[in-house]
Amino acid sequence: QVQIEESGGGLVQAGGSLRLSCTASGISFSNIATAWHRQAPGKQRELVAHISNIRRTIYGDSVKGRFSISRDDAKNTVYLQMNSLKVEDTALYYCYVGDWGQGIQVTVSS
Repeated sequence: QVQIEESGGGLVQAGGSLRLSCTASGISFSNIATAWHRQAPGKQRELVAHISNIRRTIYGDSVKGRFSISRDDAKNTVYLQMNSLKVEDTALYYCYVGDWGQGIQVTVSS
């Protein structure tokens, strides 16, 4: 059974930065793609960023140029570096590593 631990969320002012981390166990991490999604109140869950096991990346249109996804297979961890944060980035952010994490809150204040 996959166990997923997300960290790094919180409250930040617009224009600031945060880095989310997601560490997984119970899975062959280096062989699978991983991703971050987010869901804002009243909205559908959307893709933020995806990284394959060979490090090909895909980003949602709203975060291109501001967010960066990376992974460290030795640590079974995927990261999401979020820069130039906007109020509209406020959401519950979910890590996907073979299964969904519980989500971590990111709140951006104006």
